[in-house]
Amino acid sequence: MRLYLASTSPARLQTLRAAGIEPIAISPGVDEEALVAAHEAAAGRELTAPEMVQLLAQAKAEAVVGSLVDGEPIDGLVLGGDSAFLVGGRIHGKPHRPEVAKARWLEQNGAHGDLWSGHWLIDHRGGRVHGAVGRADVATVRFAALDETEIDAYIATGEPLLVAGAFTVDSLGGPFIRRVEGDPSTVVGLSLSTLRDLVRELGADWTGLWNRA
Repeated sequence: MRLYLASTSPARLQTLRAAGIEPIAISPGVDEEALVAAHEAAAGRELTAPEMVQLLAQAKAEAVVGSLVDGEPIDGLVLGGDSAFLVGGRIHGKPHRPEVAKARWLEQNGAHGDLWSGHWLIDHRGGRVHGAVGRADVATVRFAALDETEIDAYIATGEPLLVAGAFTVDSLGGPFIRRVEGDPSTVVGLSLSTLRDLVRELGADWTGLWNRA
């Protein structure tokens, strides 16, 4: 049984590989900002962090369902995921620019926040949709107190610019995190324990996804 990952996130890919799964990664091509803006306009309010990550996770999974891989339709499970960091009552996605990343680090330095990861799993075995399930999970991240020189050096690497919350737990940002409360893999954008639950909800066998030595 194959797992198709509707994401180009290196962190999600590495997390799955470490768990014994080599997924087929497909870029979903979703305009995240436009989709969130449209739903907020329709709702007349800002989306909460769990609502936003679930909206985007579902959109990403659904966007790749009709894709062809080596000329063949998808045959397996399709996973979409998204993450957002909630700190001080504000949702922080990817900062993209160094000045934004620094402002966020000055805010969260020595403090804590909640990393929300959304999951949407579509059963597309046999080349057609049989069902879908999803869930958002959260982990609390507590940061060490960094001096400004460390913050500037970290931002200069470019790593914080393309990740929710402007930090990683599994790379250069790892030493700057004191503690994670919750499933640690949630912080890299994919809770393995949640994914296992969703796989089983669809009537599939988690170990049936193992395809790496």
